[in-house]
Amino acid sequence: MATDIQKLIGTSEEDDDEEMDMDVKEEDDEDEENGGKNIAAQIMAGVGGGMASNSSDSQFQHQQQFQEQVTTPAGGARRSRPLEEKERTKLRERHRRAITARILAGLRRHGNYNLRVRADINDVIAALAREAGWVVLPDGTTFPSRSQGSRPAGGTSAAVTSSSSHLVSQQTPPASLRGVSPGYQTSVEYNTCRMKGVFMPNPSPYDLSSSTQPQIPAVVGEGGEQTESDLHIGGSMDTINDKQIVDIPPIPKLPERDFAGTPFIPVYVMLPLGVVNMKCELVDPDDLLKQLKVLKSANVDGIMVDCWWGIVEAHTPQEYNWSGYSRLFQMVRELKLKLQAVMSFHECGGNVGDDVCIPLPHWVAEIGRSNPDIFFTDREGRRNPECLSWGIDKERVLRGRTAVEVYFDYMRSFRAEFDEFFTDGIISMVEVGLGPCGELRYPSCPVKHGWRYPGIGEFQCYDQYLLKSLKKTAEARGHPFWARGPDNAGFYNSQPHETGFFCDGGDYDGYYGRFFLNWYTRILIDHGDRVLSLAKLAFEGTQIAVKLSGIHWWYKTASHAAELTAGFYNPCNRDGYAAIATMLKKHKAALNFSCSESRMGDQQVDFAEAPADPEGLVWQVLNAAWEVGIPIASENALPCHDRVTYNKILDNAKPLNDPDGRHFLSFTHLRLSPLLMERQTFLEFERFVKRMHGSGCFNACQNPRNNKFGATIMSFTDLVLKVNEGLSSHIKFKMKVVGSHLGKQLSNSGYSRRRKGIQIE
Repeated sequence: MATDIQKLIGTSEEDDDEEMDMDVKEEDDEDEENGGKNIAAQIMAGVGGGMASNSSDSQFQHQQQFQEQVTTPAGGARRSRPLEEKERTKLRERHRRAITARILAGLRRHGNYNLRVRADINDVIAALAREAGWVVLPDGTTFPSRSQGSRPAGGTSAAVTSSSSHLVSQQTPPASLRGVSPGYQTSVEYNTCRMKGVFMPNPSPYDLSSSTQPQIPAVVGEGGEQTESDLHIGGSMDTINDKQIVDIPPIPKLPERDFAGTPFIPVYVMLPLGVVNMKCELVDPDDLLKQLKVLKSANVDGIMVDCWWGIVEAHTPQEYNWSGYSRLFQMVRELKLKLQAVMSFHECGGNVGDDVCIPLPHWVAEIGRSNPDIFFTDREGRRNPECLSWGIDKERVLRGRTAVEVYFDYMRSFRAEFDEFFTDGIISMVEVGLGPCGELRYPSCPVKHGWRYPGIGEFQCYDQYLLKSLKKTAEARGHPFWARGPDNAGFYNSQPHETGFFCDGGDYDGYYGRFFLNWYTRILIDHGDRVLSLAKLAFEGTQIAVKLSGIHWWYKTASHAAELTAGFYNPCNRDGYAAIATMLKKHKAALNFSCSESRMGDQQVDFAEAPADPEGLVWQVLNAAWEVGIPIASENALPCHDRVTYNKILDNAKPLNDPDGRHFLSFTHLRLSPLLMERQTFLEFERFVKRMHGSGCFNACQNPRNNKFGATIMSFTDLVLKVNEGLSSHIKFKMKVVGSHLGKQLSNSGYSRRRKGIQIE
């Protein structure tokens, strides 16, 4: 990983020198404008602020050299540089910023580095240092963790002073800890609960109180002289090579929740988006088989895969090509894994995390060129070909078929093609795509139209079919002049307070606003109702699911503007998810929610720009689903490979002390990638799988033969079966196995219930 990052951001020493020279020139520009007064003030501030010791001749000489560098011999300001040189400096700065932006984008996308939006080179260096196992404090202080570096005699950690330590000791305030954040205790614990990026202390019940937090000592001078801060040290002192070292007392490890005996939750892994290419051929099957075997070794229950409409029915209506998926499913069956299939009726490409381009079927695109109203449309008339508009659900504009009929024919073809996989129970769930990214929502935040976080998005109801529905509804209400979209709802990147519709006390809560939003969300719910009615027929006997996205920004405002434009009528005085949960309950569909790993501490800077509350949104959606009794599946919305995020998912999947024992139906990890296959990240993932399965006695391993207790039970079970085979029908040994998890594993291993004296409960 370090090698890849070095290749990504590696620069020559000449570039560094050029940047340093550029920075000096920029400072020179400011000096020319201010007549050199700022530099003189900085020098005086440096002397008065204790930046150098009074007894240090070398520091005094350094200041003299610095002053000679920034002033002329006569003491006046330096002469002005030509205007052309200033322009060249500006161009170099723009070029440097462009390079920095590409570096940050690469780190975020390929390296799972959680860098803030306006990250600078300091954040990048800090992230790389933490990746290498170093500790970076908030004030920039960097040092190796306890697991690295040399340890003095006795094996204890020590802080060894340098020859200039007397300068540092004078700078260290006696009553402070030099900017040490109270959110963590030791470098070991810090590295355990960190994410790759700017460290934000995670407020949780695992945090220690301030009384148990250690005091970090200041360094000690060569002459054995202690500073005032040494009075706070609770450890002992030793001397090594005339250097004073401080023995820091051991600190208790942060507690973690024990998931032993918790409910068994199966874990699936989402395959790459382009695992099947546009010719419906399986891409690199040998490498994929190796990766699936690795997942199997970690006791992963199965995989999830997108079945793209744009690949299977690409060229001609009702001509389906499932060849690539057939080969993939056969591979999964041979490994005895389960399958979750996604009916993906949307386009792939252009959204966050999309690394391939899979458009809608060609014949649909041809229809769209002559009738662009089959796509969602914004107020400016821009079309979004990511998915079909819900206005044509009952319009025969797709060569004699409605959109709902097209979806139904596709699902029936899938069911018939893979009938044996349904019969054998290999396909455990079918997720039905209902909108952009396969989610039940309007495409209100399209990146291709310029949306950027944390914009509120725009309403997507301006195609002729949805406008006709709005007009009909307004006339039925007796207010035909309401047959229009809001004209004061802002633009994609607006903020609520900048609009007349979403601001506090805005039109969203007026008579027209409530009418429009009720109609807007009803279109969403009706679309889900129609498609799920047919999906239930096509996949009778198999669990179906619907994916719901977590629009958490602007959640703490009154209007919840980003949710309103996405179709979730969820202002502060209304529960917008209860109606969706009721609709899913009608079709016995599971809710797949994709925000279960989000935490306020992950991107505190970003969330501050838009009052967000991902945790509050998660619990509102979970409670709405559990209130009506529908199962909940989940997946991570963003890549996650660290323990802190996994623990957050576990806490949501298995709520602590829930009186009803509610938990997730399953969890899907996004997604299979080379990063997941790396040793350290895979070990963390394997640990997460075990905890999702419940790390108790009966369910510690997916295969009972893989642990000592399970192997003993299985061996005894085999013995009972063999003895019974040799006995008469009226003399049999009986063995009763109690425990749902072990019983499930025995049953899956070929021991049917109540078979030959084996009673499994």
